Amino acid sequence: MPKKKTGQRKKAEKQKMRQREIRNAKDNVQLAQHPCNVPMDCEKCHKKQKNRAFCYFCQSVQRLPTCAQCGKTKCMLKTGDCVIRHPGVYTTGLGMVGAICDFCEAWVCHGRKCLQSHACTCPLQEATCIECERAVWDHGGRIFRCSFCDSFLCEDDQFEHQASCQVLESENYKCQSCNKLGQYSCLRCKICYCEDHIRRKGFKYDKNKAIPCPKCGYETSQTKDLSMSSK
Repeated sequence: MPKKKTGQRKKAEKQKMRQREIRNAKDNVQLAQHPCNVPMDCEKCHKKQKNRAFCYFCQSVQRLPTCAQCGKTKCMLKTGDCVIRHPGVYTTGLGMVGAICDFCEAWVCHGRKCLQSHACTCPLQEATCIECERAVWDHGGRIFRCSFCDSFLCEDDQFEHQASCQVLESENYKCQSCNKLGQYSCLRCKICYCEDHIRRKGFKYDKNKAIPCPKCGYETSQTKDLSMSSK
């Protein structure tokens, strides 16, 4: 018979599980809430825009820059992984920054971890709007992802695109390869597939995951769960 868990052991296990959830949550931050994509008001021209090293409209440098990786505006590490040591002194402004990201055009702080990891993990590396084909450097607004096709969208086109994103290319809900009713829909290709043609021969499918689209590989959804339109 297994030993009964003590209150102290239960508390330790719960704390360990909570710490694991916090670590996983840091890796799965939504694009709209990522530090390199947070909204910023310019101190000089007062125009709202994405977090940037320089204002998109007046090119002025902000007094309190925000790190594009960790989101901090003040370095309070007396002993840490700071590339520029500042023992006993808290640094803000340009004394805290270490680089500018080429992808998101935002400051990265002088922490070794941020400098080494941000350029490789920046979520805006290929952030070109699918509607107007503008990248981060071509407009001042934030970047979003379409909740249906998972494509990048600029602030001007996000609502218009998502309103028209659930329209199928065909005139009915029938499978692309046969005349059966399409049970699965790919929101990126705007095509329906039946149970027979959604699966490819020789491809191994995971049991508890959504079936990928045979054309583009994006996860498909059941048509009955969506507000798909053919008009």
